[in-house]
Amino acid sequence: MDRLLKCEANYVPLTPLTFLKRASMAYPTRTSIVYGHVRFTWQQTYERCRRLASALRLLNVVKNNVVSVLAPNIPALYEMHFAVPMAGAVLNAINTRLDAKSIATILRHSEAKVFFIDYDYVPLARDALRILMADLQKSDVSMPLVAVIDDIDCPTGVRLGELEYEQLIFQGNPRYVPEEISDEWDPIALNYTSGTTSEA
Repeated sequence: MDRLLKCEANYVPLTPLTFLKRASMAYPTRTSIVYGHVRFTWQQTYERCRRLASALRLLNVVKNNVVSVLAPNIPALYEMHFAVPMAGAVLNAINTRLDAKSIATILRHSEAKVFFIDYDYVPLARDALRILMADLQKSDVSMPLVAVIDDIDCPTGVRLGELEYEQLIFQGNPRYVPEEISDEWDPIALNYTSGTTSEA
């Protein structure tokens, strides 16, 4: 048994992306997400994730770039757990209970390329981005692209910047071929706990 070599028949790197793809093939019409009046099937969820991954690539997000998100437990956050790694990038889900200074520190430290913000957190994110902009004048890190996630069940029209989550989904390619995760050690998530950056 020790001499058994890894091949396609007996080995696949363990990654959440394979779970979503399999669910979309095995249970295409079964419900995957329920949020208010919104319902998605596994097939729809897989397509939305591929579309978002494609849109991220169109925004020049490449392997190991960080995509940050400040959002509660909503469908967009769920989809990003798949779509961001499908684009080869690393998801940084930011704790919604942090203050603006802590969020700015995380954005700077992670060198986030894109920052998705739930509409409820736009005021907090705006403050964090102001702090980040002041901090970046002292370094060579650039500001992230900003995209607002509006309420999918009852859109509000709240914006910060020009990008909006559902518009990105719409613009993405539904037949996008996701990046393969060839090694289980490839990063797909970057998490910060309270005090991770050791900045007061």
